[in-house]
Amino acid sequence: MTLLLIPKEGHPGESRVAATPETVHRLGARGLKFLVEPGAGTAAGFADQEYCQAGAELSSDADSAWSQVDGVLCVQPPPLHRLERLRPGALVIGLLSPYGAHDLTACLNAHQLSGLALELLPRISRAQTMDVLSSQANIAGYKAVLLAASALDRYVPMLMTAAGTIQPARALILGAGVAGLQALATARRLGAVVTVSDVRPAAREQVESLGGRFLAPPEQQQAPAEVGGYAQAATEAFLAAQRRQLEEQLAVADMVICTAQVPGRPAPRLISESMLDHARPGAVVVDLAVAQGGNCAGTVPGETVVRQGVILIGADALPSSVAHHASALYARNLAALLEHLLETSGEGPIQFDQEDPIVAGCLFTHAGQCQRPEVLGTPVETTKTAEVVA
Repeated sequence: MTLLLIPKEGHPGESRVAATPETVHRLGARGLKFLVEPGAGTAAGFADQEYCQAGAELSSDADSAWSQVDGVLCVQPPPLHRLERLRPGALVIGLLSPYGAHDLTACLNAHQLSGLALELLPRISRAQTMDVLSSQANIAGYKAVLLAASALDRYVPMLMTAAGTIQPARALILGAGVAGLQALATARRLGAVVTVSDVRPAAREQVESLGGRFLAPPEQQQAPAEVGGYAQAATEAFLAAQRRQLEEQLAVADMVICTAQVPGRPAPRLISESMLDHARPGAVVVDLAVAQGGNCAGTVPGETVVRQGVILIGADALPSSVAHHASALYARNLAALLEHLLETSGEGPIQFDQEDPIVAGCLFTHAGQCQRPEVLGTPVETTKTAEVVA
């Protein structure tokens, strides 16, 4: 019977957990057993006793637990010294930050570990229930608008009072992916007037269906293609034309939510220093792409910077700030992936059918070899795992 470890996450600020009592019970019915490090789910609101009631066991020694199990479910990549304790052939499943992860790849290969990087799951209909990036981006888009509204120096909705009418706030959202659309829906619920910019003309229908105004891509410029559900990198000429288009919108915006990212590449710089000079004092910019270099000049991961009255929020870990529901969704995504692996493996231990597009997409290392060497490339300057994709 396969025994999986649920560790207590060690990355600073990471309060999520990779499995919840709900998914432990769900997967236990499929024949999996779980060993949980004490306190693994406490920060997300899940007590050790709940895991025990769901059928898991608590580990008595955090270090020795790693050598006992057949695999690990994690959120962030575990420390290398912990991975070195795992048995050859053990599974490591989580957001492994595979882009440019040479040290992690070397460790996984040296110890014959099978690493499944959830960032690499293909965006196909069969994998929707496993799509961790989308579930976490949904949370980030929602929380980004709440952060902006909290920092804003004015009301968000239109109010009619005895002292006069207060006009609604204007929101500008860059990117109409999962995070951007959730930000649009949240801003509209709060009463803002919302404009959304995206490089894909096809995004217009989704934006307008949620009550937003779509800012079409620059004309007579080649828009970047979309592959596998992700926008690809744009040319510098396209980005320059887009910045000129956005400058006018930025000047009248009260809050700006930046969500544009390209997997494995630095985030496109959409708001320059000179553009910020035209923003009104008191406006708020929340940059969800800050860990990958940022869509906005001057944003710093995990910090709030005030630039000539404009508030720049480097929001690099928003899903962790909603740890309970973020963990619940993340754990269900992992459970769906594990159920898929069990179905394709048949009887016995988990096997990997590399003819299956889901497995082929996310199987990063296996049997001492990197299965996706193209994602190593040149390391991207990041500080945390990318989770928000436009």
